[in-house]
Parts: sequence; structure tokens; C-alpha cells
Amino acid sequence: MLKIFALLVLLLAMVVQPALAMHITEGLLPWKVASFWFVVALPFVAAGVWQVTQRKKLSPTYMPLVGIFGAAVFVFSCLPIPIPGIGATAHPAGTGFSAILLGPLPSVVVAFVSLLLQGLFLAHGGLTTLGANTFSMGVLGSFAGFTAFIIARKLRINLFWSGFVAGVFADFFTYLGTSIALASGLHGSGSYLSEVMAIFSILTPYVMVLMLIEGTITGGILVYIRKNRPDILRRLKIIPPEVES
Repeated sequence: MLKIFALLVLLLAMVVQPALAMHITEGLLPWKVASFWFVVALPFVAAGVWQVTQRKKLSPTYMPLVGIFGAAVFVFSCLPIPIPGIGATAHPAGTGFSAILLGPLPSVVVAFVSLLLQGLFLAHGGLTTLGANTFSMGVLGSFAGFTAFIIARKLRINLFWSGFVAGVFADFFTYLGTSIALASGLHGSGSYLSEVMAIFSILTPYVMVLMLIEGTITGGILVYIRKNRPDILRRLKIIPPEVES
């Protein structure tokens, strides 16, 4: 665990930069709305912590994986593209591959910790919006990516393209969740649904590019692991015991 913590500190030093909003900016949501999203997100975080604890008891190699892919998610989500007009940024999420390799609930924990560190040390996002950002990136991103991957594999789609689909869906639902959370804090004259659609339409040009990037990276990571450490994918039952495809 000390090595994992040291790695995260090193990554913090590598990516630290002048403050930009990460996902939803600190203070953008009214406190009642921000509290609501904490209530929504925290049960998933708690369930994820419990699952990580249980898996750690079953496999001593599980926690190093959590550290490695947690660090990867942290770095991914520290590459912001500012989006004018809505107080948010676009960036790869990384929760697609973390959900595949760790499970969706542990992936929620990874996202929560990453967002917390960014809020505390990098002024990306914030503490009041941590619940909303965890909901979009952690909960929706992780479960969407994991579900898409499982369906793709059941349809006998090869490993790269299954990972690609997972990355695409993880990004799409992350930014759909961001739009839902942002709209809940706005007081426009239109309906809630129209607010969601208006925000998502602003995000769409950025999300389209990010979905392709995230999909390619997710598929590439899985193929790389298959070629170099297929035992990891076999242990996680991502590939059959004797067939690496």
C-alpha cells in the first residue's frame, strides 16, 4: 500500500497544473442539490469498499491491481479540455477499463478517490460537487462500461472491440450523467429534460472525440495485457483458461 500511495503522490506531481474545473466546478450546485447527489453516490462507494475488502481476502494480488488501475484513472481524468459556458471540462474517464478489470463497484471507489484527490490537491472539480461527479464518472461510467463489455463478449466480439465498446459507453454515460447533475442545479425556464438535452448538446462535440479515444485506449489496454500477462485476464475470467482471444 505504501508503494501505491507513493505512486499516486508521484503522479500528482507530474500532472499538477493551474486550476481548471474537473467535471462540475466547486460551488456550481446549490447545497441541497449537491447533498442529493452525495446521497445517491455514497451507497455505491460503500458497497465498493466492502467488495474491495472481500476480494483482498480472497486474492493477495487484487490490491496491486486496484492501485495500478486507480493511478491510471487518476491520470486519465487529469487531462481536462475546458468547455466554455457550463462550468465543466471534458476528459477521458478511465472507468471503462477499471470496471472491466476490477469490477464496477470497486471502479466506483477508484473514481471517488481520484476525484477526491483532485478536489483536495489540484482544485479540479471540488468537494461540494464530489457526489455529483462520482455519480457521473464512477457510477454511470463504470456500470455502463462493464455492461457494454459483458454484452459484447457474449456476442463473441473480440477482445479489442469489446473493450472499445466499453470505453465508448463509459464516456457517453459519464457525460450524460454530468448533464443530468448540472441540469438539476440550474434554474432555467424550460423543463428539466430540455435542460439536460441542452447541456448534453454542448458536450457532444467533445464527447464524440473522447469516446473514440477512450474506446481505443480501453481496447488497447486489454490486448496489451492479453499479450503480456494473460494470466491476469484468465484469473478475472475475461478470457477462457486456454484461449487468449
